Amino acid sequence: MMTSRTAVVTGAARGIGAATAKRLAREGHAVAVLDLLEDQARSTAEEITAEGRTAIAVGVDVSDEDAVATAVEQVAQELGAPTILVNNAGILRDNLIFKMSVDDWDAVMNVHLRGAFLMTRAVQAHMVTARYGRIVNLSSTSALGNRGQVNYAAAKAGMQGFTKTLAVELGRFGITANAVAPGTIRTAMTEATAQRLGITTEELTERAASQIPVGRVGTPEDIAAAVAYFASEDAGFVSGQVLYVAGGPRD
Repeated sequence: MMTSRTAVVTGAARGIGAATAKRLAREGHAVAVLDLLEDQARSTAEEITAEGRTAIAVGVDVSDEDAVATAVEQVAQELGAPTILVNNAGILRDNLIFKMSVDDWDAVMNVHLRGAFLMTRAVQAHMVTARYGRIVNLSSTSALGNRGQVNYAAAKAGMQGFTKTLAVELGRFGITANAVAPGTIRTAMTEATAQRLGITTEELTERAASQIPVGRVGTPEDIAAAVAYFASEDAGFVSGQVLYVAGGPRD
């Protein structure tokens, strides 16, 4: 029988994060829905509780050290010590390198990498005490290189190195760390990318689907399913891995 645990999902107001929070809740975990967009996070948490599950919403800027510490303490007080962490929070500031500002570079690094570092550092203390933990970080196929995303690609590649190092450092405490690298997924971020390229979201997804072996783009639920596996008790001997969920093989 699966043990009910406390899970923290960042960037969980919508898209992949919201789908992941709902999936983990359906699997019996109490879920903290963390996002800068607190009102939307609250809506996601309310959807979960309407199904008879347990969830709270916490507004937090994951790149703010003090705010992260406060948020994790609130989760521990209200739901119990967190032993599942999904670092999903992310933003886009796409541009070709010669047009990219330092602010656009820093903003992406701060949310993706600094945010994952701060959240993991705060939550792992609870995991070490429990001698159990599941950390799942969101990478991307963009980690392999993607035009107009030098900041995002670097951050998502960094998430893979971050994940593998966590696996090495924390394994002896019963903590695993893995990464899920989505391909093209239909989310608000996809719509933003289409707008940047000057095409409709439908055109973007059709183009992407034509290059994907399974013939379609992904859904947030596709990613949530992969995250749920890494977050499960069954994945206790799987650590330091990067799973590309992209409808076909990736390097």
